[in-house]
Amino acid sequence: MSGADEGRQWPDEISVDNARTTLLQLLARAGVPADDAGQLIGLLEAGALALAHEELSGRDLSAPGDKGEAYESGWLDGAGDLLAELGAVTERTLLRVVSPEGEHEAAGQRPRARRMEVERTQVALTPLYLSFTEVSELDPEATEEVLTAVLATMTPRQRARYAGRLTEFAEYHRARLGRLFATFGAGSAITVHGRFSLVHSATSIAVLERLAAEPRALREEWDAAELPPAWLDGLTTAWDSAS
Repeated sequence: MSGADEGRQWPDEISVDNARTTLLQLLARAGVPADDAGQLIGLLEAGALALAHEELSGRDLSAPGDKGEAYESGWLDGAGDLLAELGAVTERTLLRVVSPEGEHEAAGQRPRARRMEVERTQVALTPLYLSFTEVSELDPEATEEVLTAVLATMTPRQRARYAGRLTEFAEYHRARLGRLFATFGAGSAITVHGRFSLVHSATSIAVLERLAAEPRALREEWDAAELPPAWLDGLTTAWDSAS
């Protein structure tokens, strides 16, 4: 059968499943647990659908040519129905990732962050942090503890788009963050040890975002994790002085 006979050469269901299985096996060889790997792949699938929905939503969906008002009306109704169904498929795909048992999201619960959620947050934070200052990180264990407390203030669904939220926060407060890191961060006269320690960590951006969005929940999770209160108070003082 020729390519012309086959029409568009898009992957079919079996080919997509083959690619997914191959990726899962490669990640397993690299030591990534199956649950974490499956979550990453699921987020990519849901994200691809969401981006397609966003692109189509921004397009002119009017009928091609001039075939009359009735045709135009029917075309728009059909296009709207297809767009709505794409949105519904996106929603179902995302829910399978963030709430496979259908419990946490429905109840608004905030289960303990999984390892891959912490890793994704670190990946999002690093380039944001380096756009303001140089590397001067807390030890890995402290970083993980801080990010686990940060993520505990969110539902799994909110965590799924936290990278975007962090980017929006950093861009909106770019000037203020620049002053903060210049005065208290790496390269300043402030030591990495002490009450301003978090300013020397990429986690500072996530903590500041949570202080703005969910201050009460963050302080509750901070206390529950038994993290140093001075870190949070010092970062708050530094942030206020950079306003």
